[in-house]
Amino acid sequence: MKKVLVATVKPFAPAAVEGIKKVIESAGYTFALLEKYAGQEELIKAVEDVDALIIRSDKADKDVIAAAKNLKIIVRAGAGYDNIDLEAASAKGIVAMNTPGQNSNAVAELALGMMVFLARGKFNGKPGTELRGKTLGIHAYGHVGRYVAEIAKGFGMKVFAFDPFIDDEVIAKDNVTPVDTVEKLYESCQYVSLHIPANQHTIKSIGVDLLARMPKNAVLVNTARKEVIDEEGLLKIMAERDDFKYISDIAPDCAGEFAEKYPDRHFFTPKKMGAQTAEANINAGIAAANQIVNFFEKGDTTFKVN
Repeated sequence: MKKVLVATVKPFAPAAVEGIKKVIESAGYTFALLEKYAGQEELIKAVEDVDALIIRSDKADKDVIAAAKNLKIIVRAGAGYDNIDLEAASAKGIVAMNTPGQNSNAVAELALGMMVFLARGKFNGKPGTELRGKTLGIHAYGHVGRYVAEIAKGFGMKVFAFDPFIDDEVIAKDNVTPVDTVEKLYESCQYVSLHIPANQHTIKSIGVDLLARMPKNAVLVNTARKEVIDEEGLLKIMAERDDFKYISDIAPDCAGEFAEKYPDRHFFTPKKMGAQTAEANINAGIAAANQIVNFFEKGDTTFKVN
């Protein structure tokens, strides 16, 4: 009998756990749960006899993968998968998957919520600004980017998008203006919302060259990964331009400097919060469970990322 482990330092909502358990046990598999574990050693021990692993922000690193003697599949419940050592997984023939689209709306709503929060001076009682009529650039027009565009249009924003992997016709069909270079996106938009993954091509790719191109009263919105930001370049822009603002759902390593020097020009959520809604929690968890069952029963590798 196959054993599926759900390992989450940040637990799923109880309803999500029950949904995952139902999917797993209905398939005739054994369900195991490891929540709020103290350290990586506990995870390493827990994976020794499992056939499948569901994680959230937990790290499926090379030590975890090496310890998992029977492991055939890892599913990250969420869009990002940089917390899985893909090279180590591939070397052992382990399939790695994500669950794209399941928490996209939650991330998009947070991005717009943070824009409103900062535009209104963090609700400090003083006059702020509105989003209507402002330009918004979406850097990567995937699942989250599409939702951001949909919501932003409801606010009356003028939306642009850059994504070299998606045809302009697809973007234009959503009443979003496609641009042909990333430089043009930043030059055209007061707000830019990041939705790029963290990989060898994107890490530290958002720096002085792009940010300096943004128009007056620029706001960079990051619900992607902190690693895509060149923090040295971002701090340089913050120092040179007193009109520039940065908001993110994950604090940069230089958060202390922001708090000291630019208290009114930034906002960071206390922890990574893009997928922190009950709906996204349930959707991503159950999707992960279904993908595992479909993999074992049908050989389905639709969302394989390695």
